[in-house]
Amino acid sequence: MKRIFIAILFLGIFILFPQQSFAQINTTEKLITVDTAKQMLYAWEGGKIVYETPVATGLPKSPTVKGTFKIYLKYENQPVMRGVSPYIGKYAYKNVPHVMYFHQSYGLHGAYWHNSFGIRRSNGCVNLPLYAAKWLFDFAPIGTTVMVF
Repeated sequence: MKRIFIAILFLGIFILFPQQSFAQINTTEKLITVDTAKQMLYAWEGGKIVYETPVATGLPKSPTVKGTFKIYLKYENQPVMRGVSPYIGKYAYKNVPHVMYFHQSYGLHGAYWHNSFGIRRSNGCVNLPLYAAKWLFDFAPIGTTVMVF
């Protein structure tokens, strides 16, 4: 009898005080969320997911920054993207498509140099399939919130 009472009590608490779930983001504005555990990106509008795609985020020695940010700079085509990776050393990718910076040098962008989406692969940026990068670039104006978790 005591176990039944406890079970009913817990059930009542969850019904009366529901937890905010991932699928219940309350916003009417555009929003981009990046789930680094699932290696997935979700585009939201009006509180609903309108687009989703697998991504490749940062490797352990060069992780993708987590937090809430805003897109502050966009390039339809960045002539050269340079950096230093703890895995491959210096790199320079030419003509990187649909770049959207959201924190310092962290950005969302198309990646033509690999097709490994759904796993950690990048030097910290959020790599997108080319078709997804184009869609997201057209969807998200400067000032769009990006949440990485």
